[in-house]
Amino acid sequence: MMRPELALAITQFNNGEFYACHDTLEALWLEASGPERTFYQGLLQIAVACYHLSRGNQRGAILLLGEGRRRLEQCDPNFSGLDLATFLTAVAELQSQLQSSLTPNVLLQLAAVNSPDQA
Repeated sequence: MMRPELALAITQFNNGEFYACHDTLEALWLEASGPERTFYQGLLQIAVACYHLSRGNQRGAILLLGEGRRRLEQCDPNFSGLDLATFLTAVAELQSQLQSSLTPNVLLQLAAVNSPDQA
């Protein structure tokens, strides 16, 4: 079951409220340990990358997308019921576009893993 604080952070992330998402995730990260801590830190870094991107700091966004991606790649692809595999594919595409000086056209969204009865 997903923690309510994580559900809030995902809603904030998906709504483009990256600064608020950072604050929510930081509180979770500070109290977590092990793989959970890695997950929160990776997601937090990607939220901050999106915040940087929204403020025109492309270099900061590229660096934090890479850091966050490396951490999330260490996690279970269905961590907390989230579809991290699809999310990480979109993160990699956004990172590639930014590194190639292309105008980013990837919208990062976190989604739950589809259960068989939702497919």
